[in-house]
Amino acid sequence: MTVITVDHLQKRYGDTVAVRDVSFTVERGEIFGVLGPNGAGKTTTVESIAGLRTPDGGTISVLDRDPRDPQLRRLVGVQLQESRLAEKMTAGEALALYSAFYPEPADWRRLADELGLGGTLTTRYGKLSGGQKQRLSIALALIGNPAIAILDELTTGLDPQARRDTWELVESVRDRGVTVLLVTHFMEEAERLCDRVALIDAGAVVALDTPGGLVARVSAEQRIRFRPSVPLDDGVLTGLAEVREVRRHGTQIEVIGEGNVLHAVTAALAVHRIIANELRVEQATLDDAFVRLTGRAITGEQS
Repeated sequence: MTVITVDHLQKRYGDTVAVRDVSFTVERGEIFGVLGPNGAGKTTTVESIAGLRTPDGGTISVLDRDPRDPQLRRLVGVQLQESRLAEKMTAGEALALYSAFYPEPADWRRLADELGLGGTLTTRYGKLSGGQKQRLSIALALIGNPAIAILDELTTGLDPQARRDTWELVESVRDRGVTVLLVTHFMEEAERLCDRVALIDAGAVVALDTPGGLVARVSAEQRIRFRPSVPLDDGVLTGLAEVREVRRHGTQIEVIGEGNVLHAVTAALAVHRIIANELRVEQATLDDAFVRLTGRAITGEQS
């Protein structure tokens, strides 16, 4: 079932075109990623979906309603890219306050425990760590028992461990039955979390697919690197149908191929009783796909 439809969205700020042409749909129960570099139009797009911006063109439907319908306030939870609470407000006070905004809120104490905030309820907002603030932001977005959660750049500024902890939280949100619209410029985040992604560049959707589908669209190539346990004749590998090229880098061998090349290479090595030490397999990533589709790196620099 489609819960969000965006059709030819357009938005300008004066002479600046923030969103030129964005169209996509979000299905119930999925984590849908809006992916692109800073300034691509991602936040304007989701703020329009959340009813915080009025589009200049195109249409948006959220749960078969106009985004500005007041009824959506209890059906859509939002965690914005820039959001802060009073420094002296405790986490518990914030949860209790937001809980009062809804007719049938979640049990905020139970929600806090589920999101790992149980030990921070008496801690002032200004004393929370970056990861704890993000957990609190997610809790506040969920406190109204929404059908849809919009999460905008929620891991920006977090250290690697806090980022991965937050990813687990997002997955747990989806497991609660909530549809997630996730905005990010982290390719690894999108590959880990998203069922489908819309790649946005310069205010327009340049590709829409699963992360794996986007990668396969631009490259099916695989690279295998290893150090053989004994000297290896290149002919053992170059004769394989799946292998396109074999390169040597000192004692390391690099095999470039497609299809089921890993199985073919390891099987050939096993026949010759050769162990592939320090074996690594490298494939194209969403980052590679974005560069191929736009000619630019995700940072916005020209490739």
